[in-house]
Amino acid sequence: MKGRRRRGWLQATRRRGLPGGARPAEMYGVCGCCGALRPRYKRLVDNIFPEDPEDGLVKTNMEKLTFYALSAPEKLDRIGAYLSERLIRDVGRHRYGYVCIAMEALDQLLMACHCQSINLFVESFLKMVAKLLESEKPNLQILGTNSFVKFANIEEDTPSYHRSYDFFVSRFSEMCHSSHDDMEIKTKIRMSGIKGLQGVVRKTVNDELQANIWDPQHMDKIVPSLLFNLQHVEEAESRSPSPLQAPEKEKENPAELAERCLRELLGRAAFGNIKNAIKPVLIHLDNHSLWEPKVFAIRCFKIIMYSIQLLSHLDANSRSAATVRAGIVEVLSEAAVIAATGSVGPTVLEMFNTLLRQLRLSIDYALTGSYDVAMSLGTKIIKEHEERMFQEAVIKTIGSFASTLPTYQRSEVILFIMSKVPLPSLHHPMETGKTGENRNRLTQIMLLKSLLQVSTGFQCNNMMSALPSNFLDRLLSTALMEDAEIRLFVLEILISFIDRHGNRHKFSTISTLSDISVLKLKVDKCSRQDTVFMKKHSQQLYRHIYLSCKEETNIQKHYEALYGLLALISIELANEEVVVDLIRLVLAVQDVAQVNEENLPVYNRCALYALGAAYLNLISQLTTVPAFCQHIHEVIETRKKEAPYMLPEDVFVERPRLSQNLDGVVIEFLFRQSKISEVLGGSGYNSDRLCLPYIPQLTDEDRLSKRKSIGETISLQVEVESRNSPEKEERVPAEEITYETLKKAIVDSVAVEEQERERRRQVVEKFQKAPFEEIAAHCGARASLLQSKLNQIFEITIRPPPSPSGTITAAYGQPQNHSIPVYEMKFPDLCVY
Repeated sequence: MKGRRRRGWLQATRRRGLPGGARPAEMYGVCGCCGALRPRYKRLVDNIFPEDPEDGLVKTNMEKLTFYALSAPEKLDRIGAYLSERLIRDVGRHRYGYVCIAMEALDQLLMACHCQSINLFVESFLKMVAKLLESEKPNLQILGTNSFVKFANIEEDTPSYHRSYDFFVSRFSEMCHSSHDDMEIKTKIRMSGIKGLQGVVRKTVNDELQANIWDPQHMDKIVPSLLFNLQHVEEAESRSPSPLQAPEKEKENPAELAERCLRELLGRAAFGNIKNAIKPVLIHLDNHSLWEPKVFAIRCFKIIMYSIQLLSHLDANSRSAATVRAGIVEVLSEAAVIAATGSVGPTVLEMFNTLLRQLRLSIDYALTGSYDVAMSLGTKIIKEHEERMFQEAVIKTIGSFASTLPTYQRSEVILFIMSKVPLPSLHHPMETGKTGENRNRLTQIMLLKSLLQVSTGFQCNNMMSALPSNFLDRLLSTALMEDAEIRLFVLEILISFIDRHGNRHKFSTISTLSDISVLKLKVDKCSRQDTVFMKKHSQQLYRHIYLSCKEETNIQKHYEALYGLLALISIELANEEVVVDLIRLVLAVQDVAQVNEENLPVYNRCALYALGAAYLNLISQLTTVPAFCQHIHEVIETRKKEAPYMLPEDVFVERPRLSQNLDGVVIEFLFRQSKISEVLGGSGYNSDRLCLPYIPQLTDEDRLSKRKSIGETISLQVEVESRNSPEKEERVPAEEITYETLKKAIVDSVAVEEQERERRRQVVEKFQKAPFEEIAAHCGARASLLQSKLNQIFEITIRPPPSPSGTITAAYGQPQNHSIPVYEMKFPDLCVY
């Protein structure tokens, strides 16, 4: 029946002259009014809407629409367009119930359909979401955001080449800054904005065909919006919810949601994109002056970890106020305690190089009083205490960074910092002048402080790796400087490296305990690697300990550090040979106090006596030789009764009780080398080595000491000039030869021969009995001393070559040699190389 009607209608249209497939205009109006003549997809869409919107979506009809969309995917774009048309109309008519039903239907279709033609449907969907977000109704904004979040979680099978999310980034960012009057509605809108931004990131971050979400135009909107909500966490906390409402309110907190979103954003960032994500953070902290309180800045960088951008920002603010730079550095310090796994950052040495450069700049600022010496106008006034605060913040940050590094990287950092310490040598020239000396001293102190921070807690089983030769040589060379503070840092750094079992704090005070078991020391047997280390470097360590004890500027802290260093060497690195050498060293220190060739003050001499008593009391109980312990105990008891000023309990106190007459110290107050050699020799120790007094090994490092080199050079220069002076030779009268003179010469020659014979016998005996290390140290010391004297003589006596033109007359009528450059000199033909 329907077929005949169709054919009849076609014949009628042909008779009227209309095309075969065309319908008159009024026919469309009739079909629009008659539901039976409407397209099927429209009828299915209309059927999902109930008469009363409160009844909700008609589920059975929704199932039919979904089945139809899956069976005929080419109709999906038309379904979306029609749903969009209805939604826009319902929004305009304020029929919000039908709007919710339309969005629910769209969500279900998106979840069910993943065909290739879904792109056109998505365009309609995004158009509807944008319409809801443009509305002023908070409920519609939240509804559109929730639908967009569901869409963002869908993995599409086909890519989209022309989709844009610029509007959504802008709108969601605007929602994050909502200032609605109602606090609850404002919170919901802000949370919807954060969720929307999170959805945009998820949808675009892994799709190379989408618009690049990491572009600055997007990051400059997303990141500040998240930070804005993260910063206003106290606003949410100020409402003080009741305990029953706390979990629900906690979930509705925009700050926590913003923190999760920021973590997710940075977690998805690649190395090339991290810059655009972190730069807005730095700008936000600058614009809102959040470096000085630093609480919020620390929270931000605990989220984003540390990265190269913060270090670059520190360089960019190198001329900012010290408080601002200190805030940036302290943020770095707090962020460094977080494990760096998975975080994006610079190389380790580059990071430390940046911090050390800032440290040196701060020293220059403090010395010059200006951020830019060349500028005369508009120069900021430097506050020294603020620069000192910044320097301490940098040192703390260096220690924080180093604490997160593995052992091998920390060793590299230690070598790197030590290489930056200026030392008076050919390879590291020092600055001259008063300002240069101050800069050198401050740089040395700050770098040694940094080195101490890095070495604290450093654990390395192999001392050869912890203290390599190139590092140890430079560190011990620093111990020869005049500055007492620098020497103290060197001792503390050595203690930090040697202490591997946490015994350091047990020797913080010097005392003569009758039973050291109360200290609960952790002692392990000296390993083979430690034995090799001590064979190679022990004499070097002993020498610097000995020289450090002879310094006049030592205070109580120096002696406490020396005692701790001696004790830790005895516990961590000692074998039988090391114990013997340490006892010889301490007895030599006792001789320094007794003989007093250095003219030390009374306090220093008493401190050396007390230091020797405390250490020998410790080492005697560690060796557990009864006769040795008894001798040490007897001397200590004698001192307690008659010479308490030679014990640490009376010397290393706030008001030390000293004796003004130390020249007449009786032998009962002293630890005798012969007695100790006798009692230890009976227990298997090398008694011959104990009988030999300790002689420090002299090296080229003595030239680094300003205390002796200048005086010796002047005296040597005077002596050489006086011997070569012709006037001096003329003034010496000729000695008259008499009988008494000849008799005295004969007697003296016999005595000299006897002395020479005895000296030769002692030398032969020494070379027969002394250990090879002692002989080598003695010969090396004589050779080094001779070479140093020769070098000084050459430096004094050498003169530039004379000019072929002769001499010129200088002031006061004295002739002066006129030198010419080497490249202008004429050499004989025989000088061929």
